[in-house]
Amino acid sequence: MTAVLGAVGRAAAGVWWYLREVSGETAYDRYVEHSRRHDAGAEVLSRREFERRRQDDRDRSPQQRCC
Repeated sequence: MTAVLGAVGRAAAGVWWYLREVSGETAYDRYVEHSRRHDAGAEVLSRREFERRRQDDRDRSPQQRCC
């Protein structure tokens, strides 16, 4: 029974990871990680500012979207 619950938990974690990747929710986490790795002294944008800039970029380049 424990093995089955472990397998279900791993499957659920995999689905959760996939959904976060596809939806773009992990973009900020990757940005922060990249910024800290390449320039430790640089100021990292807040999530709000990051999302605002990301949305502004999408609005300037609507041809990159499917809809």
